[in-house]
Amino acid sequence: MKVDFQLSQEQVLDSAAVERLSQLVDESVRASSEGVRRFVEPTPGVLTKAKSKRHNVIFGRRGSGKSSLLQKIRADLTVDRTPIAMVDLETFKQHSYPDVLLSVLIKCFSEFKVWLDTAATNPANKTSFWQKLFGSVPTKPGFNRAETKALSVEFGKVVQDLEALLHAADDTKIKATEGTETGNEVKGSIASKIPHLGADLSATRSDKLRGEVQSEYSSKKIEVLHRNFMNYQKLFARLAALAGGPSYLLLDDLYHLRLEDQAKVVDYFHRIAKGSNLWLKVGTIRHRSRWYIHGQPPLGMKLGDDADEIDLDVTLEKYDVTKAFLVKVLNQFASEAAVLLPDILADGARDRLVLASGGVARDFLTMFSRSLQVARERLLRGKDARGPKVGVEDVNVAAGLQGAFKEEDFTRDTGTTEDRERLQATFRDIAEFCMAKNANCILIEKDISSSQIEAVNELVDLKYLHRAKFRVTVRDRNRIRRVYDAYMLDLSMYTGARARREFEIIKFWGPGSDDALRRAGLIYIERPNPTG
Repeated sequence: MKVDFQLSQEQVLDSAAVERLSQLVDESVRASSEGVRRFVEPTPGVLTKAKSKRHNVIFGRRGSGKSSLLQKIRADLTVDRTPIAMVDLETFKQHSYPDVLLSVLIKCFSEFKVWLDTAATNPANKTSFWQKLFGSVPTKPGFNRAETKALSVEFGKVVQDLEALLHAADDTKIKATEGTETGNEVKGSIASKIPHLGADLSATRSDKLRGEVQSEYSSKKIEVLHRNFMNYQKLFARLAALAGGPSYLLLDDLYHLRLEDQAKVVDYFHRIAKGSNLWLKVGTIRHRSRWYIHGQPPLGMKLGDDADEIDLDVTLEKYDVTKAFLVKVLNQFASEAAVLLPDILADGARDRLVLASGGVARDFLTMFSRSLQVARERLLRGKDARGPKVGVEDVNVAAGLQGAFKEEDFTRDTGTTEDRERLQATFRDIAEFCMAKNANCILIEKDISSSQIEAVNELVDLKYLHRAKFRVTVRDRNRIRRVYDAYMLDLSMYTGARARREFEIIKFWGPGSDDALRRAGLIYIERPNPTG
């Protein structure tokens, strides 16, 4: 259905259909189980690969669709009655090791217990469960109820044991403090609290510091975890036997855990998965994560050997593919709201939205919604010289407003103050370089190695820079056969309130764009010139 053309062009942006479109977009910007029906693959075959019986590390910038992909996997496999659990690791970002591993294990086993109590046995005609949460019903019959109930009880016992182990140190620290105050010797044993672990975690404390108690119990927790992972393997093997096939564990946003703990957590689940038909899908940001540590023994999962990577980042380097994907995502909402995008987006606005988003789907949708609001407010003020549709300048203003939210994400996603200051220093230097050149792109020689390049990669993951083009050659560098990669400064840095006159937005896409970047003046980092 098309927008009612009895409306004047000025009224179109205020129509009920466009308001509905705005509402749908705003509701979609956070991944949820309800949003799986609108899932769009960034590249063909991604969903099939993500559901394969193979461990995967799924990479993507914040908002690129990692959580949406995992939610889609969860929905599809649940309807297929395949055992599956999803754990949001952001919940545990303040936890230290080994408590972080204990917490994730508790959540993991709890989620599998919930799955056994519901999806494993709920009949297909229980539409209040299947249709409401997953939009379809299973074709397979439910599992044997008695066997499923027995296994659910075992998962529940493990959860109870792990919770007792997790909180043991806190209880003992309180007792130790009280004992210190009275000068009495403190004796505590938590072995009785966790009989299923069979762990002797007795502790004797007199006038010891709380830190010593924590250190002692951290060591004992690690020992218990090492002794019991084989029991967990057997539990998942039983789950596989019950289901007659594999089970899946989805770990979302690994990068929220402390960097030094990430590979340890991945390693533990990887060990549980071996031989138990359990498959791991780990979502994270590439340059903010450590999923494998080489050593004796190694920790984590090594890409290529233990796991395959799935890269969800559609970048500006493949501009036409990225634009087609983002417009397809937006068109789903427009069709549902009975709106035709050409009726509300002026020529050039789509391209500017693609640039403003850097190819990130959630940012594209957010920027569209903000641009729509900016255009509405502009028309209310009687400023219709730029036309009645969302235009390039409306997107520019919205991009400038987005800068504050990027700063919030930056603060949340960078770990220590030192880490934040290091990245801020690199970004300031790049921004000053761009302002001095009056251009929004920089060139960095390909395959160069330095700490600056590491910071550049992290800034790309944090969406302050965007990859613009592969393998750029520069006119006066051809003699020494140098090749460069091009990066674009985020649009929020030079539009909106920060708009600069005569600042060039280099058109590095489309016909005739090859020469746009071939300027020596845009080179930000390169190797020293060879002598002689």
